Amino acid sequence: MDGCSAASTFLTDSLELELGTEWCKPPCFSCAFDNREGKFSGESYLASGALKRLILNLDPLPTNFEEDTVELFGFQWVTETALVYSCRELFHLFRQQIFNLESLVQVSCDFGKIATLHAKADSIRQQCVVFLHYIKVFIFRCLKVQEAESHSRPAHPYEALEAQLPSMLVDELRGLLLYIGHLAALPSVTVGAFVNQNQMKLFPPSWHLLHLYLDTHWLVLEILHILGEKLKQVVYGRQFIGQAGDNLTNVSLFEEHCEHLFCDLICLSLNRFDKVMPSEALLISHCPCSCVKELWVLLIHLLDHRRKWSVADSFWNWLNKLLRTLFEKSSDQRRSSVSLTQAKDPLGFSWWISVHVASLYQIDRHGVSDKMKQMESNWSFIEELLKRSVTVQDSILEEQLRMHLHCCLTLCDFWEPNISVVTILWEYYSKNLNSSFSISWLPLKGLTNIIKSPLSMLTLVRNCCSDKQDPDLYKSSSSYIIFLCILAKVVKKAMRTSGPHPWKQVKGRIYSKFHQKRMEELTEVGLQNFFSLFLLLAAVAEIEDVASHVLDLLRFLRPASMSSHGALVWKGQMAFLLMYAQKNLDIGVWAEKLSCEFQEKAKEFLVSKNDEMVQRHALWTLLCIYIDGVQEVFETSSCLYPSHEHLLNDGFSMLLPACRESELRTVLNFLQAVLARIRSVHQQLCQELQRENVDLTVQSSLSAKERPLAAVAGALWRHFFSFLKSQRMTQVVPLSQLADAAADFTLLAVDMPNTAPPDLQPQPVISIIQLFGWDDIIWPQVVARYLSHLLQNSTVYEALSQSSCVSSQSLTIRSWVRCVLQMHIKHLSDPDLLIDVNPEQAVEKEYMEQLAEMTRLLFTLSEVKSVFSKAQIEQLPSPDDPKQALIQFLEAVGVTYRTLQTFSDKSAMVTKSLEYLGEVLKYIKPYLGKKVSSAGLQLTYGIMGILVKSWAHIFATSKAQKLLFRIIDCLLLPHTVLQQDKELPGPMLTAIQKTLPLYLQGICIVCCQSQNPNAYLNQLLRNVIEQYIGRFLPTSPCVSDLGQHPVLLALRNPASVPSMTPLRKHTVHAIRKSYLEFKGSSPPPRLASVLAFVLQLFKDTEMGACDLELLLPGILKCLVLVNEPQVKKLATENLQCMVQTCQVGSEGGPATQLTSLFRQFIQDYGMQYSYQVYSILETVATLNQHVVIQLIPTLTQSLKDSELKWGLGRNIAQREAYSRLLSGLGQVGQGEKQRLEK
Repeated sequence: MDGCSAASTFLTDSLELELGTEWCKPPCFSCAFDNREGKFSGESYLASGALKRLILNLDPLPTNFEEDTVELFGFQWVTETALVYSCRELFHLFRQQIFNLESLVQVSCDFGKIATLHAKADSIRQQCVVFLHYIKVFIFRCLKVQEAESHSRPAHPYEALEAQLPSMLVDELRGLLLYIGHLAALPSVTVGAFVNQNQMKLFPPSWHLLHLYLDTHWLVLEILHILGEKLKQVVYGRQFIGQAGDNLTNVSLFEEHCEHLFCDLICLSLNRFDKVMPSEALLISHCPCSCVKELWVLLIHLLDHRRKWSVADSFWNWLNKLLRTLFEKSSDQRRSSVSLTQAKDPLGFSWWISVHVASLYQIDRHGVSDKMKQMESNWSFIEELLKRSVTVQDSILEEQLRMHLHCCLTLCDFWEPNISVVTILWEYYSKNLNSSFSISWLPLKGLTNIIKSPLSMLTLVRNCCSDKQDPDLYKSSSSYIIFLCILAKVVKKAMRTSGPHPWKQVKGRIYSKFHQKRMEELTEVGLQNFFSLFLLLAAVAEIEDVASHVLDLLRFLRPASMSSHGALVWKGQMAFLLMYAQKNLDIGVWAEKLSCEFQEKAKEFLVSKNDEMVQRHALWTLLCIYIDGVQEVFETSSCLYPSHEHLLNDGFSMLLPACRESELRTVLNFLQAVLARIRSVHQQLCQELQRENVDLTVQSSLSAKERPLAAVAGALWRHFFSFLKSQRMTQVVPLSQLADAAADFTLLAVDMPNTAPPDLQPQPVISIIQLFGWDDIIWPQVVARYLSHLLQNSTVYEALSQSSCVSSQSLTIRSWVRCVLQMHIKHLSDPDLLIDVNPEQAVEKEYMEQLAEMTRLLFTLSEVKSVFSKAQIEQLPSPDDPKQALIQFLEAVGVTYRTLQTFSDKSAMVTKSLEYLGEVLKYIKPYLGKKVSSAGLQLTYGIMGILVKSWAHIFATSKAQKLLFRIIDCLLLPHTVLQQDKELPGPMLTAIQKTLPLYLQGICIVCCQSQNPNAYLNQLLRNVIEQYIGRFLPTSPCVSDLGQHPVLLALRNPASVPSMTPLRKHTVHAIRKSYLEFKGSSPPPRLASVLAFVLQLFKDTEMGACDLELLLPGILKCLVLVNEPQVKKLATENLQCMVQTCQVGSEGGPATQLTSLFRQFIQDYGMQYSYQVYSILETVATLNQHVVIQLIPTLTQSLKDSELKWGLGRNIAQREAYSRLLSGLGQVGQGEKQRLEK
C-alpha cells in the first residue's frame, strides 16, 4: 500500500493514469513513524503525490473508486450518483462518525483497552477520510459543468439535483467546519496528542481525533479548490452567509477557512513559543508534530499556486496579515475577523515563526528537502520587524535582539540579498558603537570584552564571513557580531549577483557615519567594534579602499585616546597588516607605519627604569602585539616582499638588551618562528628552481623572490644573532632557547651562507658550531641541546663533510664527553652551585633527557661506529644512561688502540683519543672546589678511573703521559692530600675509595708498558699508595675488614691486568717506609692495623724474597719491641706467613735470604733482647728447622759475646732459654747444647 503511493510520487502524470486498479489507501496525516531523518510518512499528502496531483489538476486518486459501488460509512452507494442523491445524508453520517470518535475520547484509555480503542478510532477515521477523498474524486470525475444552453430545455431530475450539488457542498462544508470548530479550541487532552510517543504504534482515540481534524481542515481546502477549478465560476451557498454578512461562496469559504486555519496554526505555535528560550529559538520548531509541519507545507504550495493564476493572496501575505494583528491594541485598533491569542512577545514570536516557516520553502511537492531550491522571500514584513527590533523607544533587550538578528541572519541565508536590511541595522548600531552588547546573566563563551590579539580579530571576522553558521551563535556572539554576519552575507551575495553597485551603497552608508567628532567619541569598546566592522568590510570587499579609509580615520583619534587605547589600536592595525599578508598583498604601507611606531616604543622600553613597572608593562603590551603580529605575518605570507624587512628594524636591537628572562622567551620564540618560515620559503624556492624545464622567465621570477628573503635573513643576523653571540656565556638568555635559536641560525647558515655576517665568513656553519657547540666555556645544557638539533639534520652533515674541518666529529665527541662529565654542574659560571642530592635524582630531568637524546644521535656518527666496530662491540650502549654509554665508549677506544699493529696507526689513534678528551681536567675542576658535590665526585672519579685503566696503553705513550701525570696530581694527589694537618672531604674520600683500584691498576699497566722506566711515574704511584694505605685502614685491626681496601683490591691481579709486580713492589716499599718505621723504640701509629694489612697482603698476593727483605725486619722488630698482645699476635701471624712463603719459594730447602735476615736480626737484638729472639726463633723452628739450624753458630757467638760484655761469667738464665731453643732443633741442636755445657 505504501509502496503504491511511494511509487506514484516520482511517476509522470500520464503514467499515473496507467497504474493498475488495485485499491491504494487514500493519503492522510500520519506521524506514526520515525521522523528523525526529516522525511514524511508514505501515507502523507506530500509523499503520496496528492499535492502534486492537486496543483496539476489531475485525478486525485486515479486507482480508487473505480468500481460501480463504493462503501461509505458501512453502506454501499452508487459511485457516480451517491453524492448527488444523498449529499446531506452522507455529511450527516460523517458528523455522526466524528461524534462517535469524540465519544471514544471520553473513555478511559488504560493499557488493557488501548488496542481495542485504537482499532475502533482508526476505523472511524479511515471512513471519514475515505468519504472526503470520495468527494474530491466525484467532483473531478462525475460532476458536470452546467452549460448556458442547458437552462433553455427541461432538466432531467438528476441534472437538477446535480446542478444544486455545488451550492449544497459549500453549505455542507461550512456546516462541517462549524461542527468540528477550531484546532486552537480543542480540549487540552486532544492537543496533547500531538506529543504522544508510542513505540507499539497503538494510539489513543484523542490522537486519531486530532489527526482527523487535520485531515478534515486540509481536505476541505482541497475540495473547495477542486470545485473552483472544475466549475470555473463562483458557487453560492444557500444556507449560510459569509463573515462579512454577504452571500457565502466557495471562494469566500476558502478564504475564511484559510484565515481560520492560519489562526489555528499560529495559536498552536504560540503555545510552543511560550516555552522557548531565546538561545533555543532556531533549534526548537514551531510544529508540535510532523503532521502540522506537513500542513504548513501544503498551505505554502497551495496558496502560492493559487496566487500565480488568480488575484488571491500568497502564503506570505496571509501570514503577514495575521501576524500584524498581534501588534494591534485590543481596544482601539481594527480587529481581525478571527481573534488570535494575545502574545507575550509578539515581536519575538513573529521572528521565530517567520524563520521556521521560511525553512519549509525548501520542501518540494513530494516532501523532499531541497536546499538549493529558490525560495520565496518575505523581506517587506521582515523589514517591518527589523525596524521594531531596533527602535530605541521599545527598549529591546540584548537577549531579545540577539534572537531577532539570529533569525534575520538565517533568513539572509535563505533568501536573495536585501541591502535595506543592512541599512536599517546600521542606523541602529552606528549610534551604539560604544555599547558592549552583553548579557549580564549569560556567561561569556568565546566572547570577551576586549579582543586579545590581531589574529583573534581576524578569526572573528572570518567566522562572520563564513557561510556555515555557528549553532551556538546566540551565546558566543553579541548582537553586533551577528549584525556583522548579516552584513557580510548580504554584501557577498549582492556582489555575486549584482556586481560592485551594492557594495558602493553599503560603503556610502557606513563611511558617512564616521567623522572626526565620532572618532573622538569612541571608547575602547567602540574602537573594537570599529575595527571589527572595517576588517569585515575589507574581508568581503575592497581591502585597499577600506584600509586607506581606516588610516585616515585613525588620524582623528586624540593623543589621550592613543595612550589609553593604544593597545587596541595596535591590534587593529596589525590585524589589517595580517589580512594583507593573508591575501598575498604588498604590506608596504602598513609595515612602514607599524615598524616606525615599534622602534619608538622599543627605544622607550630600553631607557625605562626597572622600577617603572606600570610604564614598562604598558610598553611591553604594545611590543608584544607587534611581535605576535609580525610572527603571524611571516607565517601567513606565501612569499616575502621587500617590505617584510622593514618589520625587522633596529627596534629589536634596542629591545633585546632591555628584556628580562620572561620577555626574552617571547622574543626568542618569535625569532625561531621567523627563522623557520624563512628556511621553509627558501627551500620551496630551491625546489622550484630544481624542477626540470624551468624557463628563464620563471628563473628570473624566483631569483627576484630570493632577494627579499636574503634581506630578511640579513636583518635577523644583524639584530638577533649578534645579541645571542654576546650573551652565550651569561645567564640572561634561557638556556634552552639560546640553544634552539643558535641551532636555527646554524641551519640558516647552511641554507643561505651568504647572508651570514662577515665575522662568520668564509665558513659560517663551522664558526657558529665553534661558538655554541665546541667551545668549552658554554653551558653543557646549551651544548647538549644545540648539538642534538644539528646531529639529527642531514644537511649539517653534508655541510661539515664538505668543509675543511676534518675533526668535526672528534670535536663533537669531545663536547659530548664534557656534557656527560658536567651533568651535575647546575651553572658553569658559578661552579659553587652544585647539585648535591641522590645521584639518581641529581640531574634535572629535562637535561638528562636531552643528554640521552644527544647520546643516541652521537652514536650514529661514523667515527663512533668505527670505534665500536674495531673493538668488536656489536651491541651499542643504551643512550638512556649517558654515563654508562661514555664508560663503554672509553673502554672501546682503549680496546681499539690495543688492536692496532703499526706505529703510525697507534700514533694517530693517540692523537685522536686526546682530541676526544680535550681539556678534560677543566671539565671536572668545578667538582674539586670548596663546595662538595658527592654525585659529581662519584661521576668524576668513576669515569676518570675507567679512563686511566682502559687507556693505560695509550697513557704509556709519551704524548699521553703528561695528561696521566695531571690526572694523578689533580685527583689522587691534590695539595689537600699532601697536607697532613688537613683531612679530605668525606665525599671525595668515598669516591677515591671506590675507584682507587682502577687508578692503581691503570698506572701499573702504564709502568709495565713503558719502553723506558719512568722514575717520575713510579714515584707518583708510590706516593699514591703511601697516601691511601693509611687513609683506608679500618679502625679495628681485623683482617676480615681489610678485604675491601682499595690497594688490596687492586693487587688481586685481575685477568685484565697482566702483571701486578710494580704495584706490589711499591706497596711493600710504602709499608716499610711509612708504616713500619720505628722512631727509636716508639712504634709507628696504628701498628696493629698495618700488620693486619700486611697479613692480608701476603694472603692475597704472591710475595717474593725481595719483598721479605723489606718487610721481615720490621715484623721482627715489632715482635721484639712491642708488648701489645694484638700486635704480637698479628706480627707472629705475619712471621709465619713469611716463613711459609720463603719455604715454598725454596722448594723445601734452606732459604738463604731468610737466613741472612735472621742472622742480621740476631746481631741487632741478640745481646739486648735475647729472650725475645729465642722465643721468635722457636716459632720459626716449628715452621722451618733448617733456617734456625743455620743460625746456631750466630746464636752461640751472640751468647758468648753477651756474657763477655757483661763480665759476669756464664748467664745461666740466658743459657737455659737458648737450650730450650736448641732442644727443638734435633741432633744438631743437641750437639750444640753439649758443646755449651763443657
